[in-house]
Amino acid sequence: MDIDLISIGAHPDDVEVGTGGVLVKMRKLGFSTGIIYLTKGEMGTGGTMAIRKKEAEDAAEILGAKLLARLDFGDCKVEDNYDSRLKVAGLIRKYRPQIILCPYWEGGHGKRQGHPDHLAAGKIVINAANYATLKKIPAKGEPHRVKAIFHYFLPSEVPPTFVVDITEEFDAWMAALKAHKSQFLNPMKKRDYIWALESMARGYGNAIGMKYGQGFAIGEPLRIENLFCLIQEAGAYAGCAFPIRSPKKESERSRQ
Repeated sequence: MDIDLISIGAHPDDVEVGTGGVLVKMRKLGFSTGIIYLTKGEMGTGGTMAIRKKEAEDAAEILGAKLLARLDFGDCKVEDNYDSRLKVAGLIRKYRPQIILCPYWEGGHGKRQGHPDHLAAGKIVINAANYATLKKIPAKGEPHRVKAIFHYFLPSEVPPTFVVDITEEFDAWMAALKAHKSQFLNPMKKRDYIWALESMARGYGNAIGMKYGQGFAIGEPLRIENLFCLIQEAGAYAGCAFPIRSPKKESERSRQ
């Protein structure tokens, strides 16, 4: 099963926080999307592992994700090492995404977006994507090269390379966040995370003249053949930075 775009996070809810609106938008455009978590989120202040598993499933359904996969690297124990790279490389080979979204790999202050697990997740994905291309690496599946990796959870000092307008997808994004009741609607938590995330989305949206947005950074230059790819409306894909599989129409998806 090939998945066009996969968003990877360290904990259940990371993907929703940083990329939820984008996943909804890409699904609406006809691309298949998937979610991979590296831990079960067992160290979270609210909710049991069983509760968080159900919340992640509910959120994935709202976002329209075709794939929801979980690894068990251990919450607060995520490390960029050979074994973790191999496991993620195996999933990359299995699902063969063109684009991967993952956390930014450095900076932060040890909590929230700068959690050590987030930083490690970003490093793991970068290295695993390389491993996935190597024929002699003992990861399952045939070699596969990801076309691009875009990073979310940007430190305040890192400006986004681009911002995706999620104004029309905002309500679905909020619904996916609120599916994680133990994290975002928990009366035991003093901070209003929903308000904070909406404010962040407003900031990114304001940067591009829209109401809401989600920002991403690129770790290396993209090859561009056609500058107009950077300004064209969604749906025109010829000559873009990398070849993109044509999105499936709704009627085609329903037959799968």
